[in-house]
Amino acid sequence: MERDTWPANSRVIASEPSRAAAHSFPLVEERVEAAKIAFTCRRVPKSGMRSIVSDARPGAGDLVLARITRKRQHTRIELPTGRKATLFVGDEIIVSYGNRYASDQFESLVPEDLRPCHLVASGGVASMMVARHRGIKPATEIDPIGLVGDDEGRPLNLRDFALSPVPEPASRPLCLAVIGSAMNAGKTTSAASLARAFREAGHTVGAAKITGTGSGGDYWKLTDAGAHTVLDFTDAGYVSTYLVPIAELCSIAKRLTSQLKSGGADVVVLEIADGVFQEETAGLVQSSLLRNLVDGYFLAVTDSLSAAAGVDWMVSRGLPLLSLCGTISRSPLASREAVATTGMPVLTLAELSSPDVATNLLAANHTDMDRSARKVAVRG
Repeated sequence: MERDTWPANSRVIASEPSRAAAHSFPLVEERVEAAKIAFTCRRVPKSGMRSIVSDARPGAGDLVLARITRKRQHTRIELPTGRKATLFVGDEIIVSYGNRYASDQFESLVPEDLRPCHLVASGGVASMMVARHRGIKPATEIDPIGLVGDDEGRPLNLRDFALSPVPEPASRPLCLAVIGSAMNAGKTTSAASLARAFREAGHTVGAAKITGTGSGGDYWKLTDAGAHTVLDFTDAGYVSTYLVPIAELCSIAKRLTSQLKSGGADVVVLEIADGVFQEETAGLVQSSLLRNLVDGYFLAVTDSLSAAAGVDWMVSRGLPLLSLCGTISRSPLASREAVATTGMPVLTLAELSSPDVATNLLAANHTDMDRSARKVAVRG
């Protein structure tokens, strides 16, 4: 990752912005309709976008109207429908401020004011790039016009439109989670394959991505796999989860899984972003909430060395690991090395998608078998 000079301490979280708006002016309907509104803002009704606030300090989750000034890494923006619209210099977009952690792309932070900044994710995240992977271009440049506010000039935030909490259902469906050794290890594809397996076995599947950066790619893949209901952290009011305290991440996980259970899911499949060494990921999976919530983990890895390190990390923390999966499964030789080194099975996408795997996991879940022993079930 190449690092910019701003800021020196990337772990500092900007304080909560003031909601007072001394300067605002109307945002007319025609301008809203002409703007390209991002996936991250899909829960905010256009009818509520009534003003532009020009002097407020932005915070994570605030909506912003911005103009494209220079196209670089991201040349398209994902709309709420899932279509990726081509961007042109001069386009006006409505996105949300947020922090980003992506080892293969950018680290970025919410700026302290409405200075020119960057579009750091095609799903619609405005932020100030502070580091980037050397294999990609710098972030697309944007010029914020102002925060998007209501008819009284109060900035709109994704939290204002989050799903309401629901009571925890009495039923306890099987809950499986996919975690990874790193970004792009095959987590989403593995989670979608699991959802497909249970769907083919005749079950109602709820799926959720509980951490990451707002984008529709994972959301749509889980939907296409046959999940009955798909949610992500943006549905809980967060544009991203980088720098979010662990207690809030637990709240996101609880809110989303409760929604899925209330919606009739008898199986829940969760995806947790990034790798096990990422700070928020590590804290979340070791929390008491996830220890009680998740019945078993699938670890997506890229090679046998990451498999060995990942298995050691999870086993040493008492986390119920069922199987390895991910991009390593494309290589029979790498899979053989991982099995020999870790003693864990490696499931291909075809095996993860098999209704037999789903049936075996459910059968194991309804016995008194210890959770850590359920890896036998995935072998069939």
